[in-house]
Amino acid sequence: MTRKSPADLRSRRWFGPADLRSFGHRSRAMQMGYAPEEWQDKPVIAILNTWSDLQPCHTHFKTRVEDVKRGILMAGGFPVELPALSLSESYLKPTSMLYRNMLAMEAEELLRSHPVDGAVLMGGCDKTTPGLILGATSMDIPAIYVPAGPMLRGNFQGKHLGSGSDSWKYWDELRAGTITDKDWLGVEAGIARSPGTCMTMGTASTMTAIAEAAGWVLPGGSSMPAADSGHIRLCSESGRRIVEMVWEDLRPSRMLTRASYVNAIAVAMAMGCSTNAIIHLIAMARRAGLDIGLDDFEAASRKVPVIGNVRPSGKEYLMEDFYYAGGIRALMANIREHLDLSCLTVNGRTVGENIEGARCFNDDVIRPTANPIYGEGSLAVLKGNLAPDGCVIKPAAMDQKFLRHRGPAVVFDDYPSMKEAVEDENWDVTPDHVMVLRNAGPLGGPGMPEWGMLPMPKALLKQGHRDMLRISDARMSGTSYGACVLHVAPESFVGGPLALLRTGDMVSIDVDARRIDIEVSDEELAARQAAFQPPERRYERGYGWMFSRHIQQANLGCDFDFLRSDFGAPVQEPVIY
Repeated sequence: MTRKSPADLRSRRWFGPADLRSFGHRSRAMQMGYAPEEWQDKPVIAILNTWSDLQPCHTHFKTRVEDVKRGILMAGGFPVELPALSLSESYLKPTSMLYRNMLAMEAEELLRSHPVDGAVLMGGCDKTTPGLILGATSMDIPAIYVPAGPMLRGNFQGKHLGSGSDSWKYWDELRAGTITDKDWLGVEAGIARSPGTCMTMGTASTMTAIAEAAGWVLPGGSSMPAADSGHIRLCSESGRRIVEMVWEDLRPSRMLTRASYVNAIAVAMAMGCSTNAIIHLIAMARRAGLDIGLDDFEAASRKVPVIGNVRPSGKEYLMEDFYYAGGIRALMANIREHLDLSCLTVNGRTVGENIEGARCFNDDVIRPTANPIYGEGSLAVLKGNLAPDGCVIKPAAMDQKFLRHRGPAVVFDDYPSMKEAVEDENWDVTPDHVMVLRNAGPLGGPGMPEWGMLPMPKALLKQGHRDMLRISDARMSGTSYGACVLHVAPESFVGGPLALLRTGDMVSIDVDARRIDIEVSDEELAARQAAFQPPERRYERGYGWMFSRHIQQANLGCDFDFLRSDFGAPVQEPVIY
C-alpha cells in the first residue's frame, strides 16, 4: 500500500497555499493559540464527539475525548474536536430514530466542510453508531469508531439488574401487584450505576458489535465496559491508529465489502441481537453501495445459532459478564466457520488475524456452537399477506408457544387508545388474542418509535400471563422481549396491509415457516384497499417535513432516498476561494 506524503493531505488545501484565503486559515489557528509547527505536515484528525449534558450513555466522553487527543498527538497528528448530535435514547422525543439521519447528514457535512484528513467517531447510544458510520461512509475519509462501552451491572436487593429488560419486568410486576412502590423506587435507583450504554444485549451493544464485526472498531473494543480502565487505553490507541490510517489512506471504500457486513449479520445473530440491527445494518451497507437486505438476515438466521448468553435472549448474564468471558473476539472465534476471515479492518489486519488466539473463559456466557442458547439466529424475518415486504420477530426472547399461533386481532390505531385498554382490569381479552398497533412506522410514528413491545394487558398480568402475540409497524428497544412482531412493511400509514386489518380478523403466524398472514380473502382485502384513506402527513414545515417526504421503509433501512449512494454523483470537495 502506497503511503501518503504531507503534500497529499486533504487539509493542505486549507493550510498550505501561499494565498490570502490560506493566510486567514493559518492566522485563525494561531488566534486559538496553535503554532504552525503543531499542524504543518501533520494529519488533521476530527473527533466527532456525541457528548452532551442530556446523554447519560456518553457522560464519560467529556474526558475520554482528551485520551483520544493524547493518542493522536503521540502519533504525530493534530486533533480537533467537533461536537455532534447526542441522540440520547432516554430523552429524545418522539424517538431518536427520527434524528438518526440528521446525525448522518451532520457527520458527513462536518467532515466534508472542515480541513480534516481522518476522523474518530465517538458514539455508542443506539442511533449514534449507525448515524456516525452512515455519515463517515458517505464522506469516505479514513475513520475509526470508538464505542462508549456498556455500563456496569445494575443492582437491586442482591440481584443483578439489566437496563431496559428489568424495567419492563418489574413494571409488569408492579402493575400485577406483586411488588411495592418502594421496591419500584429501588429498581429505579439501582438499574443504571455508571456511565455507558445499556448493559443488556440491547441496540447499543448490538450496533457496536456490528461495527466491530464489519471492521470499524479496534479488536475487542465493542464489548469493553465504559468504566474499565481499558476503555481509556482504547481511546488513546484509536487516536494513534487513525493517524496511521490517514497515511495508509485506509478509507471505508477500501476496507468495506459485502462480506464485511455479512460477517456483521452473523455476529449479530450469534450475540442475540436487537431487532433494530436489521434497519441500521441495511442502511449502513447500502450507504456503502453494498447490496444487503432482509434475505441476508434470513439466510444467517437459519444457520448461525445464538451463543451469547446475555439478556434479554439469555437468562442470567449481562455485557460485563460477556467481556470477562472473552468478549466479542471469543464469540467471533466460536463462529469462525460462518465468517469471511479475509475481510480487512481498521487496524490494517484481517478478521482472521484479529481473532487468532482468542479464548473463552466462561463457556456458559459465550457458548460453543454445539451448545447454543437457541438453535437458530436471534432474529427471524417473516413474510405473508400481512407483511409482503417483511417483518421481524425475536424468537429467542419470547414464550416459545407463540412461535406458531392463530388468534383474533384486537386493533388499535394509536398508542393512547391501546394504553387505555391495557390498563383496564376488566378488559375481556385472552392470551389467544393478537394485539395490533398501527400508524407507528417510519411515517406514522413519526420516526418509527420503540412502541412495539406493547404492554401486557393488566387483566392478563393478574391472571399470571406474561406474554402474548403483539404486532406493529413500530420498532422496540433491543432490551425488550416477548412475542412481538415488528417493522411490518409496508407500514399502515402508507396503506400497507396492516392498515386493512380489522378487530376480529384471524391472524396466523408460523415462525418455522417464516409466515404471517391475515385470514381474509384477496377480494375482501382488495375492497378494503380501495376504501383506504391515507392519513394527513404529520408535518407542514421543518426537518419533519423533509423526513416525511424522503424516508424509506423499514425493509430498506429507513435511510433518506437522497442519501443513497446511487442517488447521484459523489459530492465534490468544497471549493476554497
